[in-house]
Amino acid sequence: MEKIRRPSHAGSWYTDNPKKLEEELEGWLSATGLTKSPDVRGVIAPHAGYSYSGRAAAYAFGNIDPTNITRVFLLGPSHHYYTPKCALSTATVYETPIGDLPIDLEVIEELKATGKFELMDLQVDEAEHSMEMHLPYLAKIFEGHPVKVVPILVGSLHANNEAMYGRLLAKYVDDPTNFFSVSSDFCHWGSRFQYTHYDKKCGPIHKSIEALDRMGMDIIETGNADAFKQYLSEYDNTICGRHPISVFLHMLRNCSTKIKIKFLRYEQSTQCKTMRDSSVSYASAAAKVDA
Repeated sequence: MEKIRRPSHAGSWYTDNPKKLEEELEGWLSATGLTKSPDVRGVIAPHAGYSYSGRAAAYAFGNIDPTNITRVFLLGPSHHYYTPKCALSTATVYETPIGDLPIDLEVIEELKATGKFELMDLQVDEAEHSMEMHLPYLAKIFEGHPVKVVPILVGSLHANNEAMYGRLLAKYVDDPTNFFSVSSDFCHWGSRFQYTHYDKKCGPIHKSIEALDRMGMDIIETGNADAFKQYLSEYDNTICGRHPISVFLHMLRNCSTKIKIKFLRYEQSTQCKTMRDSSVSYASAAAKVDA
């Protein structure tokens, strides 16, 4: 029986007008000037409203060559629902205004059989935006290519569980028909986020935020999950997809294919100059087979 996850954030976080949405995505993608590469096997991309992070996200999704990919694993953080585990979708199809993405029920069953995952009901699934914000881009990129998705909601994991899920999912990285879409924004800065780290040596606040984010991005590029953990515990940077990113780093550490992450774009929603300001940072990366 078909169980549909509706695009609950369409009409608010991004337009629900299919024509307008297609035009926006096409515009952002062509503006990147990126060449699609079959060696790109994953991305890290933001999940804010498209008016904020749509442009930045194109620098991740614009790298994807859909030709040989048949399955996309989505790893997104949980913003509203607490779980110490990873949760699987119970839907059979994810709708977007520009085309539907069927869920790979076979792989969902395979993951379920490990006993390590919980299931999220449709209400939790539709309330969460972190994976939904990647869907229109994926629907656009894979237009005319049959692709299935495997949505995994990543909860508040302890370090040993990040490593465990990384080991468990690593085998999927070695199959070149699989792709990984990891959802995260970067620093959420300002009193409304209860985070106001400011290193005055960097100059204006927005420069301090950028230096902090770039430190994290550099560590992610090394692929060292332990160093990323250390960075987070030291600076507590409010990277909301810290757990999905960490699981992904552990996946890359445990698979046989050598894959390197490289960040291609960094933006901030606004440039903070005073302690009253606030901003969210967006960073886009491609994970590419390292020949």
